Amino acid sequence: MELSTLKYISEKREKDFNKLNIYSLEQLVRHFPRDYLDLSKTTLLKDAYHNDVILTRCEVMGVEVNRYARRPFVKATCQQGGYMFTAIWFNQMYVATKLTRGEYLFYGRVQNRYGLACQMTNPSFESAQRNSVLKGLVPVYSLSGNLTQGIVRTAVRQALEKTRYLSHIPAPLIKKYSLMPLSEAYRKVHCPANFAEVKAGSERIALEEYFLLISAFKVIKGGRDDARMRQYTVTRNQLNGFISRFPFEFTAGQKEAVEAVFNSVHSPHSMNMLLQGDVGSGKTAVALSGIYMAVKSGFQAAMLAPTEVLARQNAELLKKYFPDFAVRTLTGSTPASEKRTIKNELAKGLINIVCGTHAVIQSDVVFKNLAFAVCDEQHRFGVAQRASLLEKGEGCDVLVMSATPIPRTLSLIFYGDLDVTTIKDKPRSRQDISTSIIPERKYGDMLAYVAQQAKLGNQTYFVCPKIEEDEEGTIMSVTELYEDLQAKMPQVRVALLHGKMRDKQKNEIMADFKNKKFDCLVSTTVIEVGVDVPDATTMIIYNAERFGLSQLHQLRGRVGRGDKKSYCFLLIGSDSEDARERLGVIKNCTDGFEIAEADLKIRGGGDFLGTRQSGKMLSEIKNLKFPVETVFTAKAIVDDAFSGWLDVGELARIAAEKYNELASVAMN
Repeated sequence: MELSTLKYISEKREKDFNKLNIYSLEQLVRHFPRDYLDLSKTTLLKDAYHNDVILTRCEVMGVEVNRYARRPFVKATCQQGGYMFTAIWFNQMYVATKLTRGEYLFYGRVQNRYGLACQMTNPSFESAQRNSVLKGLVPVYSLSGNLTQGIVRTAVRQALEKTRYLSHIPAPLIKKYSLMPLSEAYRKVHCPANFAEVKAGSERIALEEYFLLISAFKVIKGGRDDARMRQYTVTRNQLNGFISRFPFEFTAGQKEAVEAVFNSVHSPHSMNMLLQGDVGSGKTAVALSGIYMAVKSGFQAAMLAPTEVLARQNAELLKKYFPDFAVRTLTGSTPASEKRTIKNELAKGLINIVCGTHAVIQSDVVFKNLAFAVCDEQHRFGVAQRASLLEKGEGCDVLVMSATPIPRTLSLIFYGDLDVTTIKDKPRSRQDISTSIIPERKYGDMLAYVAQQAKLGNQTYFVCPKIEEDEEGTIMSVTELYEDLQAKMPQVRVALLHGKMRDKQKNEIMADFKNKKFDCLVSTTVIEVGVDVPDATTMIIYNAERFGLSQLHQLRGRVGRGDKKSYCFLLIGSDSEDARERLGVIKNCTDGFEIAEADLKIRGGGDFLGTRQSGKMLSEIKNLKFPVETVFTAKAIVDDAFSGWLDVGELARIAAEKYNELASVAMN
């Protein structure tokens, strides 16, 4: 049903909902609260840490409107027991019509740093007189345009009454596992009486999502024809001879991974393996060993990377270690005439190894006898892309690699269509990166250190969580930081990189940084997966408390790629004990798997397994808070369902509709 069927939803308001990707009642009830106000608990402003998000009761003394500033704003002067502060709203001029003198409940982020005037930026607010109407917990939603919390709450309550809720879990299993009806779960999430109801509703909705996702993986894995089509002739002695070309001895973990690949390519079944390892664990060397097994046996191999710069870096390695084989690079920027030549030679079998980006899996790229394919940084390639690779070579062996470790028990569920091999140790030559939490008073000293390192030929990454200017004024954008660093360090060459740039421009900037045309690179997390820059020795991360621990560990791994001592500096925008405790895990631990376990424990299933780990597939439930045990319950229900309860073909159709990324795989 369309949004226009609801009361009070004008065409203008409907467009504001559309900006949140909400076009139907189903999408509206799946617009889950980002937080809740507990009206029984308020915090005094004088007791709040800088950047804390709080609910506080205060008196509005006056309202000022400035429509002509660069960022038009409404400012309220407030007091709380004689303690004066201001609340400010940028680009939300409607606030002036909603706010008058009197008592209000404000919910928002506090800026209270080093004796400066206390301020709340873009807080939500309710008249204190309505406290008798709003009971229990009050949901707080993400907004757009002129939408207010009241408008969204009213719309959601109407949608809950009009929407039907269909569970895809068989009724006998709903009864067996004592699962509440989905209608009740949605009501508990949107209209809870207490946090216990929020938890129960969130778990039930998350369980439904994971039931479909895990089922889809199970359909894919169970329906795959994995009979081996090509017999490898490479021997262990030949493989050992290839490994001896590396200027270092393989670690125990690398040797075990190579052995797993060797055994797999000599088995009766084709390989579909995830190679999971911490940053710097030597996964690429294992991948090259696998490629050698294929080309030495007379077959072709392909290596995919998510970016052109990384593809070219991999191509250089391949040419170094495969001097007797034809290695070519195929990317989106490869000239048309060269593309035609490469495609022709691949089809004839004249090229042994091709290294490239998504261009390799285009429909007009045909191999004569592709036997082994590698996906570098697998989380940039979905299930459908891996399926496209499989189609390039009948019975093709596929090795996908990830430097984002997650607990093994979860990887067996999440990577349900893959066999998992893990490298837990690191090369002995790789140094640990010293990590420090930098307070604001040391910021100038840190920049002086960066300038000194630039003179010595060492390079620095600066990472921000956002591209755009932040409405709350609490997060510096990459463009603001870029301009600020140019002003404060005029002698240092600074480059800017972010995800909204064209691929060609991003590739050029990364290549120039690697070639030392710049001393510093200001970027968003697009450099989380990137090229090796041996002279990059310092990683500086702004508002580090806003990142997951595993992501911080990934970013930290961008430095220390050479033989120089490297450092990671974490700048925090919150003085809270929680923020310092979380970042203390990164400061004191360098093991990615330990960090992943801690990250899972701290963040819970919703955030850890949401958009950061699984792309778009689980983005709708990112605001739900539920324990990771919910995922294991979903796995148990799936196992039960597949033992005889389900029509697997129908489930494949449903899963494909739900997760577009799985569509071509599940339906086939």
